[in-house]
Parts: sequence; C-alpha cells; structure tokens
Amino acid sequence: MASTKVGIAGLGAIGRALATRIAAGEVPGLVLGAVASGRSDAARTWLADQAIDCPVIQLREFPAHVDLVVECAPAAVLPEICRPMLEEGRRAMVLSCGALLRHPDLIELARDRGGQIIVPTGALLGLDAVVAAAEGVIHSVRMKTRKPPNGLAGAPYLEMNGISVQGLSEPKLVFVGTAREAARGFPANVNVAAALSLAGIGPDRTTIEIWADPGVSRNCHSIEVDADSARFTMSIENIPSENPKTGRITALSVLAALRKLHAPLRVGT
Repeated sequence: MASTKVGIAGLGAIGRALATRIAAGEVPGLVLGAVASGRSDAARTWLADQAIDCPVIQLREFPAHVDLVVECAPAAVLPEICRPMLEEGRRAMVLSCGALLRHPDLIELARDRGGQIIVPTGALLGLDAVVAAAEGVIHSVRMKTRKPPNGLAGAPYLEMNGISVQGLSEPKLVFVGTAREAARGFPANVNVAAALSLAGIGPDRTTIEIWADPGVSRNCHSIEVDADSARFTMSIENIPSENPKTGRITALSVLAALRKLHAPLRVGT
C-alpha cells in the first residue's frame, strides 16, 4: 500500500489525539511526517514524552515534508497553513472551516493548482444527506446550537455586544443570524455551521441560533433541512474534549476521513 505523509498543524486536544494514533500505526497507509505548533518547544517536549519521532517545523515548510496537512489550529492562521500546500497542488484538511468563508481565495487556489481542501464531518452529522440533497433543490437549512456557557465564553460576538454568559440559571439566546455571521462572531465555536452551509445552500441562506445553556453538559446541535428530495431533522449531543469548545468526536471524524484515503471500502458519499 502506498503511504501518505500527514502533517498536523496545531497540537491542542485534537492535534495530540491525531498524532498519537497516526504515529501508533492505527490508520493503514498513513505516516506522521511533521507537526507545527505555535509553541515549538512544548511540542518537542510532548512528542519526546510520547516517544513519537517527528520533526517540528514551520508552517511554510509543510510541502517539503508531507502530502496532506490537517489544520487543528486557531482560525486566524488558516491561510498560513493551507496556502503553501495548495500552491504545490497538495491537500489540506480543514477543521476551522468557518475561516474558509473569509478566504474564498484558498478554494480558487486549490482549483488553479490542482490541490484539494477537505472538510471532515467534524462535530456534526448528516452532511452526506445534505450534500446529496444539494444535487437537487434545498429550500431551507436551519440549525440550533446549545452549548455550556463556558464553551462560548470569550467569543468575539459576545465581547463586541457586551453579552455575558456567566452565572446563567436558564438558557440564553445569544445569537440569531446566518452561518456567515456566526462564523465571524464565533470562530472557535460553530465551525459546524460553516460546514453545514458549504455542504448545502451556502453561508448566507443557512440560518443558526446559538444558545448558552447551563442545563447541558454537551455541545448540542439540531438541524432541519427542507428539500425537494427529502425533509429531515437531525440532532447530536457531543461530549466536549479537554477543550470545552471542541467535541471529542471531532478528532475521530478526522481519523475516519483520513482512513478513507487508503481504505478498500469507502462508506458514505
């Protein structure tokens, strides 16, 4: 089996989970080629502690080391991660897909240079059904997100509008708008809305409500889709990782997407 060298940009909760399992050989056909981190010394220490032999490099150096890079970093550095790879016709797997809405030039670059941007399902569900429905006519896509207040604290939209989510005793609606607006105001919280919009009818027609709910301990998402081929409702409750803004299933979704690269059987659209 031909192997794919994978790079990981960012060694937070998701990046560490991916590095551990790829380095352990749990995904056939994948080799951990390099990692990059805003805290290079800490990354080297962690890799040594895990007995993972892998170079820590700068973002611009990824094309010299890997075939595909997985972005597990803050949304603000997405262009620095993707652009070098796409310019060389390589692939980038993007978790901060909300940032793609602000950088459509990256999609054009992938098209022009023969590269590819991959958006895994992440903390959502049913994207296969939405992608299929988009081959016909989708009339509307609505999403509602409920998160523990600490999973939303510090979001730019809340800060700019003076909205506090501290000390809540009941659910509080903190945002109603489009997926594009949500991605701008909650860059670390609702990449699921951006992924949903990219799968379906776009960021300006996909609508979302965001609730800070002290009564939930999981990140809860519900979706309603009305199309000419089907009408469906989906809901999921994701257990947060050590980073309360991110669900545990996100890293597993990336692994599942990577496994498809060399799998003899691929299930799903």
